[in-house]
Amino acid sequence: MTDKTVLLRERFQLKETIVTITFQERSHLEAAKEEIAIQRALLEEFIRADPFFLVTLEPYDLSIGEAPEIVREMARAGRAVGIGPMSAVAGTIARFALGAMMEAGATYAIVDNGGDVALIADRPVLMGIYAGPSPLKDLAFEIAPRTEPLGICTSSGTVGPSISFGSADAAVAISDDVSLADAAATALGNAVGSASQLADSFGAVAVPGVAGALVIRGEEMALWGEVPPLRRASLRPELITRA
Repeated sequence: MTDKTVLLRERFQLKETIVTITFQERSHLEAAKEEIAIQRALLEEFIRADPFFLVTLEPYDLSIGEAPEIVREMARAGRAVGIGPMSAVAGTIARFALGAMMEAGATYAIVDNGGDVALIADRPVLMGIYAGPSPLKDLAFEIAPRTEPLGICTSSGTVGPSISFGSADAAVAISDDVSLADAAATALGNAVGSASQLADSFGAVAVPGVAGALVIRGEEMALWGEVPPLRRASLRPELITRA
């Protein structure tokens, strides 16, 4: 039995997917890597058959034909908040990887796919919120131990390569449904204007299944719903999570 104080972390890249995986045993890590490869292959095959899935910014209609589970999950999550399915790709891949780790026996596992995080934990987790140029630095969520998956996903108009039509330094959505958390974070980020009231943006994520959200824009921060306790934490700039 692995000593639960011993945790390992490894960065893994497969094409555009770049994940940081925190794990207890190598078998858990290998299960995550294998699942990421499987799910990416299924998604790529579907996109070759229907390239529209890759580019649409509107909810995707899956009423015709069959699709793999990853495609169905992405389409469902995007539809829930009124945007395209690729808004949920990182969180959905992270969730599949986490599920594979759980099947391999993991009781502590974090899959951080570019700021879209799926996790279970047998002890508290300190998860940093990376808000780029905002002076509100060194903030972190304190996540209580849990045996069921949790999604904490982040979108930004000032950090990273992902598409965002808003001005948030960090738009974070929290849900037990990791795919939904990812799509909701994108929708929330899109809703944050450069001069709008931050609280007005939360209408974008007020849908069943989204537990809470946080927005940082410059020196401003706003919270909505159920959000884990915030703590101060010193994080290296390249890290989004820290156990």
